[in-house]
Amino acid sequence: MNLPAFFASAPRITVHDPLAALLGSAADGEFHYDYADAVRLAGHSCAAVAGAWLMLVNGLAWIYGDDRPVRGDIEVHLRDSPENGATGVIASIATLVTGAAGAGGFAGMGPDGLHARRGLLCFDAPIDGVMGLRRRDNGAGVMLDLDTNRVPADPALRPLLAPVLAGRATAAEQARFASLWQNRVQRMLIEHADDPQLVHIYDWEAT
Repeated sequence: MNLPAFFASAPRITVHDPLAALLGSAADGEFHYDYADAVRLAGHSCAAVAGAWLMLVNGLAWIYGDDRPVRGDIEVHLRDSPENGATGVIASIATLVTGAAGAGGFAGMGPDGLHARRGLLCFDAPIDGVMGLRRRDNGAGVMLDLDTNRVPADPALRPLLAPVLAGRATAAEQARFASLWQNRVQRMLIEHADDPQLVHIYDWEAT
C-alpha cells in the first residue's frame, strides 16, 4: 500500500444501501468507506478532502445516532455552486458516501423509481453552513460548517509552496512539502476528528 499509514486510523463510515442489498452487490447491503476511498476519488488528500470527510462522519452520526446510515435515503445540500472553491470535491465525496446525486444520478428501478438517487444532491442551497444533510424517512437534518483555521498548516510549508508549484523544488524540498502537507491532514483526522471548533454542527429542523 502506497498511502500514508495514518489514513487507516481516520474515522470510518459504514452505511446500509438497500439497492446494493436488492441486487446482491454487497452482503446485507453494507458498504464500508475509509478516508482512503475519498482520497482515491478526489485524487489527493488535503484539508478540504479531510474536512468533507469529517463533516460526513459527524453529520451522519448526528442524524442517525447509533443506527446505520441508509445510503440513497439522504439529501445533501451544499451552500455554494460546484465551481466555487472545493465545493465540487466536497460534493463528490458526499455522493460516494450517501449516494445522493444530481441530474446524472441513478433514476431508480421500475415505474416508481425505486431507490432513485437522482435529485438528492443540490447546490446553491439556502443554508448557512457548508453542507446540510437530511434523512428522507423522518426529516431529521443537520447543518455543518468547517473552520480549517482550527488546524493551521506548519509555517514551514509556505516558503516551500512557490518552488514546488513552479517545478523548481529539489527532491528534498518536495518531500518536505508533502510531509508537512499531510501532517496537517493527519492532525485534522486523528487529533481533531470530533472537534466542534473544526466541524460546527447545528440541528437543522425541517421546514
